[in-house]
Amino acid sequence: MTTYDDRASLTDLTTTAERVRRSVEGVIEGKPEVVRLSLTVLLAEGHLLIEDVPGVGKTMLAKALARSIDCSVRRIQFTPDLLPSDITGVSIFDQQRRDFEFKPGAIFAQIVIGDEINRASPKTQSALLESMEERQVTIDGHTYELPDPFMVVATQNPVEMEGTYPLPEAQRDRFMARVSIGYPSAEAELQMLDVHGGASPLDDLQPVAHAHDIVKLIDAVRTVHVAESVKRYAVELVAATRRHADLRLGASPRATLHLLRAAKASAALAGRDYALPDDVQALAVAVLAHRLLPTAQAQLNRRTAEQVVLDILQRVPVPTSGGAAASAQPVPGGPVYGRQPGARRL
Repeated sequence: MTTYDDRASLTDLTTTAERVRRSVEGVIEGKPEVVRLSLTVLLAEGHLLIEDVPGVGKTMLAKALARSIDCSVRRIQFTPDLLPSDITGVSIFDQQRRDFEFKPGAIFAQIVIGDEINRASPKTQSALLESMEERQVTIDGHTYELPDPFMVVATQNPVEMEGTYPLPEAQRDRFMARVSIGYPSAEAELQMLDVHGGASPLDDLQPVAHAHDIVKLIDAVRTVHVAESVKRYAVELVAATRRHADLRLGASPRATLHLLRAAKASAALAGRDYALPDDVQALAVAVLAHRLLPTAQAQLNRRTAEQVVLDILQRVPVPTSGGAAASAQPVPGGPVYGRQPGARRL
């Protein structure tokens, strides 16, 4: 792998990310913040949960992100009769070789699109747990490594809709962030009719980055500096969810780790080699809310997890200094967009 200094790596990151962003935004009209969050999760080595009502472009967003990168892509349509082995794979006895041969499942791809994940049973949903956390699959005592990079982009309908199963807490906790696309504005919907009225917007989409490029960008994100004050701020935000009166389940230590990783990716996308409290604040709702369970009383009062996170952001003091190095500056010339607060390889 080619080695770059930190500054050159971040310049390369912003340039490549800009190409991917433009490619995806050519399909998803009028939702730049959703596209930016998708890129943030990708570069932070996380997994993305897209939740919204049918017809707003959940699967389209997942496909657009996957097609913008030259990598292996598999799509899993989650249904009530889907089996765990359909996802992870199965060992089949070979009569000629007189031995078992492993047939990889749909999880063996660099970007896995899980469509309508909450239409499968919790048992089938749990087949993703090991792969999402450890990036490997264990079948019949043998462990198989997943490709790099590896990202699960799952879509789901609101749990109130017919034929859905709520995601178990352990499954939700493995998604770095959750995003809702929402309905487009009238102008964006009119533009969609003009541009995509006759054909699928995915038909002309071509890769603008290679999987190897994404791996290098992920390495660059790891070099982003996070000051002790910013780390402590993230820890205090997560700890506040565990003692909030409106929550019966707060965020886990994994949530803290995800929040810091996402903040580093967000800083890199903004052309900085250091994370600020603003990066943590801007991502707190997307990273934390889907992991929280409101109390029965909070639900009666129509208090959502998102509202609780916003309340916590108002209460927890923000560090006055991000601790960035005095010489640290945004990458010169780098496009800045969306600036906001022991395994086997197959």
